Amino acid sequence: MTVFGEAPMSGSADKWGRKGATLSDKTACEEFGLTRDEIYRAIRAGTLQYREASMHGNPWLRLLRREVEAVVKKKHGRDYLEDQKTKTELNRITRELKRLKSGIAALEKRKSELQAGAAEGS
Repeated sequence: MTVFGEAPMSGSADKWGRKGATLSDKTACEEFGLTRDEIYRAIRAGTLQYREASMHGNPWLRLLRREVEAVVKKKHGRDYLEDQKTKTELNRITRELKRLKSGIAALEKRKSELQAGAAEGS
């Protein structure tokens, strides 16, 4: 599926391969409040580079994070961009804390079971 003709191949593969350097079009919409139309317009204007990808047969666009941030900063301003980045990090931390608390609860339960079994065996 080619949305806009051939994807531009400028620059090195390094900027596409670094961890966290890219994000999907869907993630760009969720993290930065962009619409798909805004993303497509930026691609057509040459502001955003993209690569087509698919997972389990579902196509998506891979975008460079720094270019998405530049588009957001230009459209909404630096304060909006920083606010969105803060909200995204806060959500990530909240999810991680929830995951860790769940893990701690499971370990505490297993510890109690082991202690009860050891007490019965003594």
